[in-house]
Amino acid sequence: MIILINSQMFKRNLISLKQVTINDGFWAYYIKLIKDVMIPYQWEALNDRVPDAEPSHVIKNFKIAAGEIQGEFAGMVFQDSDLYKWLEAVSYSLIAYPDTELEKTADEVIDLIAKVQQNNGYLNTYFTIKEPDKKWSNLKDCHELYCAGHLIEAAVAYYEATGKKKLLDVARRFVDHIDSVFGPEPHKKKGYPGHEEIELALIKLYRLTKEEKYLNLSKYFIDERGKKPLYFEIEAYNRGIRNIHNLWGELGERYFQVHLPVREQTTAEGHAVRAVYLYSGMADVALETGDQSLVNACKRLWNNLTKKRMYITGSIGSMSIGESLTFDYDLPNDTNYSETCASVGLVFFAYRMLQIDPDNQYSDVMERALYNTVISGMSLDGKKFFYVNPLEVWPEACEKNKVKSHVKYTRQPWFGCACCPPNIARLLTSLGKYIYSKRDKEIFAHLYVDSELQDTISESEVSIKQTTQYPWDGKIIIDIDSKKETEFTLSIRIPGWCKEAKVKVNNNEIDLDSVMEKGYAKINRRWKHDSLEIYLSMPVMRIKANPNVREDEGKVAIQRGPIVYCLEEIDNGKNLNNIVLSTDSRFEIKKDKNLNDVCVIETDAFREKYEDLNDELYKYDEKVSYEKTRIRFVPYFAWTNRTPGEMEVWVREK
Repeated sequence: MIILINSQMFKRNLISLKQVTINDGFWAYYIKLIKDVMIPYQWEALNDRVPDAEPSHVIKNFKIAAGEIQGEFAGMVFQDSDLYKWLEAVSYSLIAYPDTELEKTADEVIDLIAKVQQNNGYLNTYFTIKEPDKKWSNLKDCHELYCAGHLIEAAVAYYEATGKKKLLDVARRFVDHIDSVFGPEPHKKKGYPGHEEIELALIKLYRLTKEEKYLNLSKYFIDERGKKPLYFEIEAYNRGIRNIHNLWGELGERYFQVHLPVREQTTAEGHAVRAVYLYSGMADVALETGDQSLVNACKRLWNNLTKKRMYITGSIGSMSIGESLTFDYDLPNDTNYSETCASVGLVFFAYRMLQIDPDNQYSDVMERALYNTVISGMSLDGKKFFYVNPLEVWPEACEKNKVKSHVKYTRQPWFGCACCPPNIARLLTSLGKYIYSKRDKEIFAHLYVDSELQDTISESEVSIKQTTQYPWDGKIIIDIDSKKETEFTLSIRIPGWCKEAKVKVNNNEIDLDSVMEKGYAKINRRWKHDSLEIYLSMPVMRIKANPNVREDEGKVAIQRGPIVYCLEEIDNGKNLNNIVLSTDSRFEIKKDKNLNDVCVIETDAFREKYEDLNDELYKYDEKVSYEKTRIRFVPYFAWTNRTPGEMEVWVREK
């Protein structure tokens, strides 16, 4: 289906984080946790002060590049980006929780960053310290534009949070330098990033400053990608590489999303994080320019990604080699990669598609990723993290089978490549802007979060306040308070997982069939002091996978509301693979105080019992009986916050 868009429709109507306050409930806990624990903890990690954690080297690299200390560059070539993402999270946190000491620390860090910037605007500690004569010579591998993108995002966020321009000025000088190096003009390089990110960052800078050259540069990077001859081959030749076959490695051009121009791509390919960052940038440019060909490409890529290559937990990237997407329905549970950053990027992509076309297929996936893989990437105490998010774990196999060595069964205190922890922090501290969007006289409620939106509609100040215990309870109260009676449409999402919903306005039930459009109930009226009640049925659901997903054949996953559940060894004993769920099992929902009051699910099931196999590896005509047992499911995001052990999402059914 072709969606025609008006490029002016949304770009001036995006909801600002300062308009939304998250008051209480599920997400308030996480945002407070990030402020109180994760941001200080990550600051210690960036300064290499966390015991038993891999060193970050980030602050040390900046001090070396600034001439404050002597030393050699250490860490990944893209190490600068960890500091920029931390600063972005700090910025969003300062909006919710003003903190003079934290702001002072951020200002000092910004002074350090500015000190590293060169006279022409260039800013990258790796090339300043280690290879000053090789700037812009290896875009494919060296992440200069990727780091620049994260600097831009941090700068925009810090300006919006504090009104301070120093980091924004640094970012703009760097972008001006980049713009002087890359572009369609004959004297410029025809390059684009090996790891996409700057594309969406430039749109943020454009929306803040209204400088057309930032939009044009983002569009250039997207338009140039995949054109033949491929720039990565040209720059490799210029570096003296003559055997192009050695350039690409075993995953080839698809790994970098350069196998085709972006408008001709139909399947989600390559490194999963790069892919969704690219698609997010494409959607942003489409929105700003009204480019229908980009919209159509985004729709095709979205459909392939979420309908054939996404896990039930909202994770993507099934192969550890290259952290990559593979092919349709290839979704193994115990060797999958499912990088936390990839689900963060999927949230970015979903949110941008919602601005183009408000449809619950996008908000449902955004919600699925947020409540499952994104927060699985951090422990409940905010001090340990997952890079990889499997759907099945056998600890001994993770330790001894090298095919599974990337899978960890406990979260880690930090990583040498630490992109995921600050990515979680910056997404969750900015969650307020994902709850709503606006178009003309229409407010869309995409997520149900105990929160309040302040907006101006038809020159009237309007408050929209949600009160809810979601996701544990399907009741949401929305109170609308307008300074004067104002007509507008409030469009509320009815999730795809909800088969029975009821909506009342001032105790009068709405006929949902008459107001539904693309999964949203559109309620148009003159509002002043009104109350809207939403009731979303939340039974425990058994989810089955498409039979083409071979690993899940004959199995079910348990979901309630947006939450996907799993079995853990601590509750159910070893050999979870022996557990069989009956088709008529009845589920009991309980609160667990030891897991932050999450809802757990208990039911009767069966465990396979082998009569006389003993220690024999194989035996003919072995008799199998089924012994009744009580099992317990916990939310997937909460697994291994207690005693580590086996885990599985997909359970056999009989």
